[in-house]
Amino acid sequence: MQSADHEVTKLLRAWRQGDEQALEALVPRVQRELQRLARRHLAGERPDHSLQTTALINEAYIRLIGWTSVEWQNRAHFFAVAAQLMRRILVDMARVHKGLKRGRGAPQITLDEAFVYQPEKSRDLLQLDDALSALAEIDPRKSRVVELRFFGGLSVEDTGAVLEISDRTVLREWNLARAWLYREITGKDK
Repeated sequence: MQSADHEVTKLLRAWRQGDEQALEALVPRVQRELQRLARRHLAGERPDHSLQTTALINEAYIRLIGWTSVEWQNRAHFFAVAAQLMRRILVDMARVHKGLKRGRGAPQITLDEAFVYQPEKSRDLLQLDDALSALAEIDPRKSRVVELRFFGGLSVEDTGAVLEISDRTVLREWNLARAWLYREITGKDK
């Protein structure tokens, strides 16, 4: 796995420097992981959701193609960015579909329900997104930890690598962020 990670990182950097062949070589190497991310994001969406896995990946690709100025750190960084883009795409679609602004009228969900990733309704995703955005305003690093672990599916180690912090710090930030989000979403302490 180490050499595969290194190869993806090498291709990302070559792509950033304008090598179009690097992008062509990169796509098959990241396709399976992007499909896993897209399936995870779409797993709890409403049955009539207009985006399918392939369409979500394609939309993320379209947005990623323009990101040639990103200093790609490694494979984990790439997937973290891809996961963030997929989240943004789905949240934007949920806002349009439900006509909700900033979660108004959304039912309360528990943080445990959210972290099992069963947002059966678009408004659940909107409510979690709103809480995560509020957390980002007061503590961006905790918000990024949640985004990378929950939405990106990254391990503690990969999250630490992307954020350049220790595994212990990732776990501490993860636990504090979960508690904060729980209070934000439910309006009460555990």
